[in-house]
Parts: sequence; C-alpha cells; structure tokens
Amino acid sequence: MEEERYGTLVEWLVPMALVTVTGWVIWHMPAFILDWGGHGDQLAAHFVRVDLTPNMPIVMGTYIDIVDMLALIAIPILIYLGVRTVRRAPMEFESWGPLDRLAVFIGRVTMMLVVVLCCVMLYEVFVRYVLNAGTLWANEMSLWLAGFVFLFSGLYAMQQRSHIRIFLIYDMFPRWMQHVCDVISTTLIVTFAFFLIYGGYGEAFQKFARWELFGSAFNPPLPATIKPTVLIVIGLVALQAVINLFADWNKEPVIHTAADDIDEDEIERLKKAVGAD
Repeated sequence: MEEERYGTLVEWLVPMALVTVTGWVIWHMPAFILDWGGHGDQLAAHFVRVDLTPNMPIVMGTYIDIVDMLALIAIPILIYLGVRTVRRAPMEFESWGPLDRLAVFIGRVTMMLVVVLCCVMLYEVFVRYVLNAGTLWANEMSLWLAGFVFLFSGLYAMQQRSHIRIFLIYDMFPRWMQHVCDVISTTLIVTFAFFLIYGGYGEAFQKFARWELFGSAFNPPLPATIKPTVLIVIGLVALQAVINLFADWNKEPVIHTAADDIDEDEIERLKKAVGAD
C-alpha cells in the first residue's frame, strides 16, 4: 500500500515547506539568540542588516517578530507531518521503524535542498554570463547548501545500508562471525560519534552562541550552522547504526554479487516507458 502511494504531492510540499521555514529561522536566528540569552552589539548590528521583516510586530523580547515565531512553531509541525506522510519507494530499504521514517524524510528534504542548490547555481550562471552581473552570494550559498546536503545524505545512506562496504571477506564468514563483525563496526561508529560530539560540543556551542559568520561579502553563518549540524547528524547516524544492527540481526545472510547493482523494478519501468516487451 505504501509503495502505491509513493510520490504523492504532499511528499514534495512538506519537505519544501520545511526547507523554507527552517531557512527563515536560520537567517533570523540572531533574533532568537539576542532575545533568549545572547548579547553583543555586533550581533545586533548584524541582525539589523539581515532582517527581512523589520517592520513586523514584535511578539517576544526585542527582536523576535510574528513571522519568526510562526516559522519556528512550524518546524516541529512539518517534521511530524513529514514523518507521518513519507512513503517508502520501491527501490528503498524495507526497514520502516520510526527513526527509519525520519531518516527517509530527511532524505526527501535533502532532495529539495539539491533542487534549491541547482536553482542557485543556474541563476548565478545566467546573471553572470548572460546579464554580465554576477552575484556576491551565490557561491557562498552553494557551499552552505552543499554542506547540509553532504551531512543529511550520510544519515540517509546509513538507513538505506548504501554506505561503502567491502563484502569480499564478510560473505565468507559464518553467520555468527558476521554478527561479530557487525557489532564491532557498530561499536566503532558509536565510539567515533561519542568522541566527536564530546570533543566538538564546546566549539560548536560557541560558534552558534556568537553566530560566527563566514567572513565574505555575503557573510553567511556557515561556521555557526554547519558545526552544530555535524554533531547532530553524526549522533543520528550512530543511533541509526545501532537500530540497523538490531533490525538486521535475525535476517538471513545475504550473498552479494554484481547483480545487486541491477534494479529490476527500474528496468521494468524503463521497458514500459519505451514500449518494449
């Protein structure tokens, strides 16, 4: 049933809406930092420059206006709707627990980020080479979006079991030895995530609290956003690895061959599209 309903309009609208409201909150994050414990004339001056709705009614503190608050409230609502409405595509892994649904939904959000990234790049090419009026923001915006795409793709790849793995020796082991290898690899992932979060939390918090900027003409907050996102995503990747371990524990061993790269469903769809028998 879920495969038949895959690709509905809501699966495109909810991720794009989440990208939009989250982008708004991130751009206006100095308002939240200033009103919820942050301080600094430099940050306040920066927010005055980047505020997109300077004349909107203030609903909290000194800086947070009604649009900012509505966007912030919309984020958890859209995440809930996205996790509830996301559907597994035929070519996606069959595991479908709560965190699996979240990872797949984040994968859909990543798809929307790729669309936005392509639009930014195409716009820059057009204005630079057709209108001879290049932008100051397209390059940094592309780097910013690409950073989020790279990070979110890692979580989706872990959920889909599509990360790089070498099966040559693994497939030769008996099942109990494969379990040992799975436990070791998962332990290494969790250990790496723990020490990365433990060692990077202080720096990430400082970069976020002072809303550290990129230092270019456009001056986006890459350090303030990318560093905390790295820690959040690596934590989710480690959690997903543990869930994968338990979900795959009692499954029959899979012998990997070159035929695994062939998607039979995709071939059949292509045959129907070209009218082949």
